[in-house]
Amino acid sequence: MRTDNDLLLVIDMQNIYTKGQHWACLDTEGAAKRINSVINCQKCKNVIFTRFLYTENPVGVWADYNQKYDKINHDAWANEMVPQLSEALQRYPLYTKSVYSSLAIPEVYAAAMEAGRVVVTGVVAECCVLSTVLALMDAGIYVVYLTDGVSGLTREKEAATELILSGLSPLQVALMTTEEYLKS
Repeated sequence: MRTDNDLLLVIDMQNIYTKGQHWACLDTEGAAKRINSVINCQKCKNVIFTRFLYTENPVGVWADYNQKYDKINHDAWANEMVPQLSEALQRYPLYTKSVYSSLAIPEVYAAAMEAGRVVVTGVVAECCVLSTVLALMDAGIYVVYLTDGVSGLTREKEAATELILSGLSPLQVALMTTEEYLKS
């Protein structure tokens, strides 16, 4: 596994996950701060942002999902990326998905396959982040999961996600804090 060609993958850091919003995660703002610290240290040679937006023609359970969350789906501000990452978003690509895993985006998949490792951050820990991590591992890609660069809906769900991933460590995933990653 190469450690000199890390891809930083920032998953779905959208306003809907900030304090006071419908899907507020515990520490979206803190995660954004730590994500910026990784971007600014330039340890990762590549950075990609993803966001979740509904699709006009959903299939299966996504049709039910879109109907249930129609108000959120059509709230432009809620779906914008958090302002704390706006500077980085001017320098790095932002790709859109309409499923949980960011690896479903062809450009993300291609970049991940070229990377030595993929450093995963973002929201929601127990949903889009976990789905992406599992897809990365299925694709044979080593993952660094930044425990404090990811935020979930509750502390219990964050801990459960980390417990699941710890069973796959260290062979397929490393769980690290941002500080541990920056020192590695």
